[in-house]
Amino acid sequence: MDFEILLYYQYVKIDDPESFAAKQKSLCQDNDILGRIIISHEGINGTVSGNKRATEIYRNQTLSDLGNDGMQFKIDLAEEHAFKKLSVKVRPEIVSLHLEEDEDINPNNSTGERLAPEEFLDEMENGDVIVFDGRNKYESDLGKFKGAVCPPVDNFRDFPEWIRNNFSDAKDKRILTYCTGGIRCEKLSGFLIKEGFKSVAQLDGGIINYGKDSKTKGKNFEGECYVFDQRIGVEVNSSNPTIVSNCIYCDEPCSRYRNCAWKPCNDQVFICVSCEEKYGKFCDEKCRSSYDKLKSHVS
Repeated sequence: MDFEILLYYQYVKIDDPESFAAKQKSLCQDNDILGRIIISHEGINGTVSGNKRATEIYRNQTLSDLGNDGMQFKIDLAEEHAFKKLSVKVRPEIVSLHLEEDEDINPNNSTGERLAPEEFLDEMENGDVIVFDGRNKYESDLGKFKGAVCPPVDNFRDFPEWIRNNFSDAKDKRILTYCTGGIRCEKLSGFLIKEGFKSVAQLDGGIINYGKDSKTKGKNFEGECYVFDQRIGVEVNSSNPTIVSNCIYCDEPCSRYRNCAWKPCNDQVFICVSCEEKYGKFCDEKCRSSYDKLKSHVS
């Protein structure tokens, strides 16, 4: 495989995000790097793809521009690009928790205890713990850790309200948080600590790191891990794999995520190949009917 997919982040002070973003854009364009990169005063968050030589150049130059070598890149091999275009944006946060300024979390000052994959597995199997999913519902619908609490939220910024309304009675429990690559748990675990939770940890490197670990082999992760590129889902568990999602039409086990073909909807739903051929790529009859009406009107 000649291509690599990189997943990375770092909470690090960037004095001039606009200038840094411009450098990132030029670096990517010069080396045919595609993907999504977010820059802010608090750091960088990205996932990109390119051929191996290009991604090596990108990694080295980005670390040089950051002025440190502390950022870790999670690397997957691929046959081709995992993205269709390049997006480099400057935003107030590299993950949007949307807290007030006096409530905001700086993970460099306050964050949960970092657990290596083997430590996370040991506590998950042998400890009196609550495993807490720090991702959105559509992500946990595709895959999650066995027995995890998966809040039914659509955006990361919805977590503070959900936690305050539904999870405050767990403040004396041992909480193990996890997310895709670790970036969201850096802030989420810090938020839980600030809210008075007494013992909070996070899976260092997230699900992706856990799945690559030779000792855990993704054990007790059910389903696939949602990723924000054209793959949509990646396998994690080589120890005891399962499928947790079902086709919306036939209810058979299915991890095939598709966007509803009715653009005003665009919801992601599970549709197996045979049901897509039979019913189309729609989440329900209402969307299919709306699509057919528009199509006949245009014709």
